[in-house]
Amino acid sequence: MGVQCIMKKPKILLVPYPAQGHVNPMLKLGLALLTHGLQPIIVTPEFIHRRIVANMDLNDYQMRFMSIPDGFSGEEGPYDFFSIEKSMENIMPNHLETLLHELDEDDDGTVVCMVIDLLASWAIQVATRCGIPVAGFWPAMQATYRLITSIPEMIHADLISETGCPRHEGTVSSLPSQPLLSTEDLPWLIGTQASRKARLKFWIRILDRLTSLRWLLLNSFPQEFIIHDDEYQDDDYISPPHNNLIIFPVGPLPEPSLTTPKNPSFWKEDTSCLEWLDHQKPNSVIYISFGSWVSPIGDAKIKTLALTLQSLNRPFIWVLAESWRHGLPNGYSETVSKQGKLVLWAPQFQVLQHKAVGLYLTHCGWNSTMEAIQCRKRLLCYPVAGDQFVNCKYIVNVWKIGVKVKGLGQKDVEEAVKKVMKDEEMEERLRKIYHRTMGEETSSRVAGNLKAFVLGLNQLQQNSLH
Repeated sequence: MGVQCIMKKPKILLVPYPAQGHVNPMLKLGLALLTHGLQPIIVTPEFIHRRIVANMDLNDYQMRFMSIPDGFSGEEGPYDFFSIEKSMENIMPNHLETLLHELDEDDDGTVVCMVIDLLASWAIQVATRCGIPVAGFWPAMQATYRLITSIPEMIHADLISETGCPRHEGTVSSLPSQPLLSTEDLPWLIGTQASRKARLKFWIRILDRLTSLRWLLLNSFPQEFIIHDDEYQDDDYISPPHNNLIIFPVGPLPEPSLTTPKNPSFWKEDTSCLEWLDHQKPNSVIYISFGSWVSPIGDAKIKTLALTLQSLNRPFIWVLAESWRHGLPNGYSETVSKQGKLVLWAPQFQVLQHKAVGLYLTHCGWNSTMEAIQCRKRLLCYPVAGDQFVNCKYIVNVWKIGVKVKGLGQKDVEEAVKKVMKDEEMEERLRKIYHRTMGEETSSRVAGNLKAFVLGLNQLQQNSLH
């Protein structure tokens, strides 16, 4: 099923990894490509497509949303990393290939390219079999991409074993203009030893498949930069995994404007929190959200954080899904009703834009980090998994626009709040990084990189006709 686009344009298929933090930037990319004469089609597995249909008005978007079977028998999930990986590798490829043949038979434009989230690298092989040019899409920070591509070097240098285990505790990587990373920061070090080994295998498989890409679009700043004595220094170097790969930084992708749809959401947003914010004092509210993909941090930590927020005597909004609420003290929502507001899901960008919000306790997901920079909010960092540890290192040690929270107990959170609020220069650093990463110069560079990508795609199409 799908929503038909009226104009006949060349089709470009967008294949995100099936999670909201990956679908959102891919949808923003699709909106940007619309202005270049392309017809974006976002392809997701059925369990994601059902959420999209249920919670988004697809008529607001000038693109098509199509689904492929995922083998989950209509269940709503949530699904863990490995069940999704199994579906991507064993179920989805044949169905995507069938869909491509069906689209090729349409009379409303041919598929000229596929943009594939690198975490959905299974689709690269499908595109290659069908003879369709492929652009990779990296939805996270440029520094994390460079860390992943350095895995072979880390193994060769004996910093990590072939199963991904650090050879020693402490520093494991020092890349150009990147803060020192420790063994705790590696994105695959999650869960049991078997889980960590499997996750590293997942990343190495991605690196192997990168060799067939023509382009790579990075949802990151046009350049990395570091701060010395309040001066920004550029670092444009990105080492490609093979010499023929052309890399285009295209982030941060523009937020939906008044003339385009709002950010998509897989869950119903509780907009009552915006009215609640209207009654709070400026910069008084702590906003707490650990994102859409992070598994529950555990009942014990939920309870600890609940009691900590209550003891702070500051107003707060806490995004907490129903499945996460088992750890709350009995009657907690009623107890803190005059101080705080618990919501199942929030319109995050609108919340962060609100003048009443002064602090954001975050898991440091890349989308959330960019939204916080755009809204110039100070950050309390509590990374949980994946690339969040690298993002946290930049937020705290490089950009200095936040403080890492050691734990969720009252003492740790109070110390972090005092430290972040006492830093009088943080407001100026937020202003500088906002203009550096979201200003007109960056926007024009992003637009220029997207234009260059489309021109390269058009040139490839013209060459194929001769």
